[in-house]
Amino acid sequence: QAQLVESGGGLVQTGGSLRLSCAASGRTFNNNVMGWFRQAPGKEREFVAAIDWSGSSRFYADSVKGRFTISRNSAQNTMNLQMNSLKPEDTAVYYCAARRSWLVSMNGDEYDYWGQGTQVAVSS
Repeated sequence: QAQLVESGGGLVQTGGSLRLSCAASGRTFNNNVMGWFRQAPGKEREFVAAIDWSGSSRFYADSVKGRFTISRNSAQNTMNLQMNSLKPEDTAVYYCAARRSWLVSMNGDEYDYWGQGTQVAVSS
């Protein structure tokens, strides 16, 4: 059974950095789009970043563009999110997700596999 497991969350001060990782098991996602989403308390889930199957096309929410970098390692079946210059408004539970399709999407409803999430908290 396919499984996605996030790690790397934690508490950091404003301006700090964190690196989130997503490890896939049970199947390979090398031919699939993968992405990161987040959900803050009392808010709806929102798109953060997505990467195509080759790793050559990357998409970001405007709120994180220039600060976050998404990457993937197909050989290890993993995906990462490097988060720099963190702000208190980045505080949320971050979820790793994957699509069966090779088409990139920023709509969470179009993703088929989800991890359990990892908490990121940024103090002011």
